[in-house]
Amino acid sequence: MDFRLMGLDTPILHALQLLDAAANTTAAPADDKSAANGPSRTYVRDATAMAATPADVKEYPNSYVFVVDMPGLKSGDIKVQVEDGNVLLISGERKREEEEKDGAKYVRMERRVGKFMRKFALPENANTDAVSAVCQDGVLTVTVQKLPPPEPKKPKTIEVTIG
Repeated sequence: MDFRLMGLDTPILHALQLLDAAANTTAAPADDKSAANGPSRTYVRDATAMAATPADVKEYPNSYVFVVDMPGLKSGDIKVQVEDGNVLLISGERKREEEEKDGAKYVRMERRVGKFMRKFALPENANTDAVSAVCQDGVLTVTVQKLPPPEPKKPKTIEVTIG
């Protein structure tokens, strides 16, 4: 069922649809040509990670600020990159702790493990050479400075001679 027709288009529903499509394509026979049209496992994994990574975006007069929850990750486990000149990619992965440490085993596991990822298309006035990132208490704050506005062109004055 396509929930977008009912106005329920959220990243989580999109990821669930992708997972459903991936499950249907992996169950298809090898000679079925529709299986080639399904999303790849990498695409599904990335879409799921993007849907599960909450973020806030703020615009200030001189910068753009991206605030992303990255619980349980150390700053060394987080990557902040600029791809294709104007796409900000924030990613990281939280690995599951070893289960059998000192004879302990999980009875319940609710904290999120796996990949965290978000991509943001940066506006034209974003200065991709002036990007900074700070991670504190599981919250990553990425600041992208804005380029200064172009100087307005002054009208050219032409002297009129009598001739």
